Amino acid sequence: MLTLKDIQGNASFRLLIAKANEYLSLLGYTEHGLRHVTYVSTMTAYILKSLGYDERTVELGAIAGYLHDIGNMHNRKYHGPTGANIVFTELRMLGMPLDEICEITTSIANHEEEIGIPVSPVSAALIIADKSDAHRTRVRRRRLHDIHDRVNLAITDSSLTVENRRKTITLDISFDTSECQIMDYFEIYLKRMEMCKQAASLLGCRFRLVINGLELLGQVQDEPDVRREAQGGASS
Repeated sequence: MLTLKDIQGNASFRLLIAKANEYLSLLGYTEHGLRHVTYVSTMTAYILKSLGYDERTVELGAIAGYLHDIGNMHNRKYHGPTGANIVFTELRMLGMPLDEICEITTSIANHEEEIGIPVSPVSAALIIADKSDAHRTRVRRRRLHDIHDRVNLAITDSSLTVENRRKTITLDISFDTSECQIMDYFEIYLKRMEMCKQAASLLGCRFRLVINGLELLGQVQDEPDVRREAQGGASS
């Protein structure tokens, strides 16, 4: 069976990831190279493992996370389905079972908020892992006129935590409001956070967004202890 290690060691996949990142760099987008895809791969696997999914499902999630942005080498628009088609061909040539390829490529095709929806545990975990990766280290050039750069520069720390007992997935962000306002974050991330809520629901969990200790998404009336914990601040 193909593993994440096999995929990471594949020269073709490394080149495709590099080309996708290179293309987005020319357009002025934040980093989408090995750092980003490795983070998404790791966090996709972490979510699935924390929720008790079997070892192979966790491995397929890790592979999907690592390959999810390859479609950016052609165009940013619809890079999910484009990447899924590329990955399908490459994995087929490597002899991966068709059912596993379908799991991976369907997840890749559905990770964009414009057109995608969570359709399986792997796709749901991939969505949350991808959308949680906002941080100042992703900014290539300090262009304060660009809202994406301003928002990422403002995020000084972030962590994603899964609590299986409470069935919660929490994105905890430290936000420097001297760079920009929190409303700027929601201008570009609100739809992505709503997608994360849908994804968490498919996983049987509640998605919580905590910024500077204040819970902004995910509060419920029957868990006052969780609200107090969020309002009291969170370490990351």
